[in-house]
Amino acid sequence: MRRTRIHVVSDVHGNARDLARAGDGADALVCLGDLVMFLDYADHSHGIFPDLFGTEAADRIVALRTARRFEEAREFNRVQWARLGEEPGPAIERAARLQYARLFAAFPTPTYATFGNVDLPHLWKEYARPGTTVLDGERVEIGGRVFGFVGGGLRTPMRTPYERDDEEYAARIEALGEVDVLCTHIPPEVPELVYDTVARRFERGSRALLAAIHRTRPRYHLFGHVHQPLVRRARIGATECVNVGHFASTGRPWALEW
Repeated sequence: MRRTRIHVVSDVHGNARDLARAGDGADALVCLGDLVMFLDYADHSHGIFPDLFGTEAADRIVALRTARRFEEAREFNRVQWARLGEEPGPAIERAARLQYARLFAAFPTPTYATFGNVDLPHLWKEYARPGTTVLDGERVEIGGRVFGFVGGGLRTPMRTPYERDDEEYAARIEALGEVDVLCTHIPPEVPELVYDTVARRFERGSRALLAAIHRTRPRYHLFGHVHQPLVRRARIGATECVNVGHFASTGRPWALEW
């Protein structure tokens, strides 16, 4: 009997070069979002923000956010946009379009993808080619197993582009019902899965997601979002929860085979 192999990536953040090879040897690629690179916390010269305002400004905004001085960070951000003399929305969308054109062209066929918290979902329909299926609150069968997808993140002081209210996110998870493989951008609210050891902070995970895992018992829950987690895998009852890795830095997909 022929085996099925799926490659999974998350937090691509502009890495189109490695994305073009991510599906090699697999029957399908699954992408869990965050295609856009807005600001690289490891290399402050990389991303939309430093392209617009320079590396020194990026150094400052990273320092403020890392110190959780979010009000100061927002004021600093406001001043930068005022100096530029352009509204943030059009400028960010223009830069994101350039990245999306490269990234969607790199997707192999077939690819099944959902949004991350820094993505701009309204643009995806323009760039998704035949062979790329965008899913959010939806299910699809791959190799005889049912995969369920919910994209985006939850509300945070960072105010990233695609954050959802807890109630809306919970409703999306609830609507999926029972699946074999649950695919989301963010992890469940489990301390060791949501803590980033480099940023030294807890990212937001979902309590509704944790409850759904206990209730529906998928074989796997796959996610990203936390770039340097305290642990990458944890078992919740019958479910193996896996952070598939920070693809922007590793360039390697995580593999699921059965």
